Amino acid sequence: MSSEPPTTTGPDLTLGLHAAELSDGQMLAGHVGEEAVLLARRGDEFFAVGALCTHYHAPLADGIVAGETVRCPWHHARFSLRTGEALHAPAISPLDCWRVERIQDRVFVRTRMPSLAPSRVARKIGGPAPERVVIIGGGAAGFAAAEMLRREGFGGSIVMLSDEASPPVDRPNLSKDYLAGSAPEAWLPLASADFYSDRQIDMRTDVKALGIDVNARAVTIAGGGTLAFDRLLLATGAEPNRLSFPGSHSAQVLTLRSLGDCRTIIARAAVAKRAVVIGSSFIGLEVAASLRARAIEVDVVAPEARPLERILGAPIGDFVRRLHEQHGVRFHLQQTVKAIDGDRVSLSGGETLGADLFVLGVGVRPRTDLAESAGLKVDRGVLVDSCLQTSAPGVYAAGDIARWPDSFSGEPIRIEHWVVAQRQGQTAARNMLGQREKFAAVPFFWSQHYDVAINYVGHAESWDQLQVEGDIEARDGLVRYKRQGRLLAVASIGRDTDSLRAELAMERLALTP
Repeated sequence: MSSEPPTTTGPDLTLGLHAAELSDGQMLAGHVGEEAVLLARRGDEFFAVGALCTHYHAPLADGIVAGETVRCPWHHARFSLRTGEALHAPAISPLDCWRVERIQDRVFVRTRMPSLAPSRVARKIGGPAPERVVIIGGGAAGFAAAEMLRREGFGGSIVMLSDEASPPVDRPNLSKDYLAGSAPEAWLPLASADFYSDRQIDMRTDVKALGIDVNARAVTIAGGGTLAFDRLLLATGAEPNRLSFPGSHSAQVLTLRSLGDCRTIIARAAVAKRAVVIGSSFIGLEVAASLRARAIEVDVVAPEARPLERILGAPIGDFVRRLHEQHGVRFHLQQTVKAIDGDRVSLSGGETLGADLFVLGVGVRPRTDLAESAGLKVDRGVLVDSCLQTSAPGVYAAGDIARWPDSFSGEPIRIEHWVVAQRQGQTAARNMLGQREKFAAVPFFWSQHYDVAINYVGHAESWDQLQVEGDIEARDGLVRYKRQGRLLAVASIGRDTDSLRAELAMERLALTP
């Protein structure tokens, strides 16, 4: 999806429109001069905000209004219509707000207002406010937490430790547009260098945390020295799984997690003619699509009978396979790799494939070593309570490593979704300041395959009923996953508004006693 904002469309809002043209809950995309502006109505009030999501510039008029918020149709960011504030990731930056004038039965939008997003003072409950926050991890959760701490008015020290070479980047783009060659690297950083200095966030890259002393409230870092903390956020993320077969650890077998990994794949792809992707995970298939965009022949080897079936079921799995095959990808399913020798890979079915590039896409595992060595409770992830606090007071976990009690499914879950990690980072930040906010966001992720986006809300590890609406093959369908009559998740293709409404319905169910 392009990050280039479209040109303005719709009516000139400075000329006004009749109030009756918008009913309660409706939106209209228009413009003021060259600025795209969204006009929305809630009850008898009208709000005017920037018309494009600040994440990837999606047209917000294609989303929905819920309460006094507008929700983005692409990646489910959420903004306040009253203040413009970005309330839910993946958007971080607020929308501009415009003054709405109502003269008799007509509504006019003419002037931009100063930012209404409140400059909050950190609230504390049950103890003194922290002075020093340390965040271990330079991914989605860590970045979102640091940003939210400052947004909430926290004036103390923030130190972010990342063992990656680059500051936080838009990781989903690494397997999508950037790898495909349709997005420049300049789009990848989540923030400029000035962002960290302006907010006095001590961002340290290429720094590894070696240990945590939860009693002494200190983190030991590589190269010597310790960092004291009052609150600590563990956001160490995940690392790619590696398979074990002859040749699996050779330098030509690559994985994709970091910006450095992606640069290496791009460099190899510049001279490669044929690639083998091992694994039909989301990352594996997105890599396959991106390499096809570079005119590289691609074979996908995976043990499953159909790609993505375990998560999305047979209808979408079959559709995804056919979509990739239409773009020239060759599948070798229900097979595993026996060995890689030079530019040859032998498969369990007896076939041998040639390639100049091998990419492993067989999932990831949470990086819980630090938590375990610190004595925190770990069980298929770092165990946290509903406020994302670990078994050690003042120590929180968010993102790929956190296993939390999900308010919607009623089960403890751990999810490796970018948006979930960001929203957990935001919640953890507020709770490190004493707010005791339960993490209750419904999980959401998206996956991009060529020009097809798949949106998924909820979480279904298994189901006994799968309902299909519309036509998946026509790229206009929705799948509901249920167990014992209870809706667990919804996947959609070409139905962004339905996806948003499903998310809203799940939120309301989660709040029902």
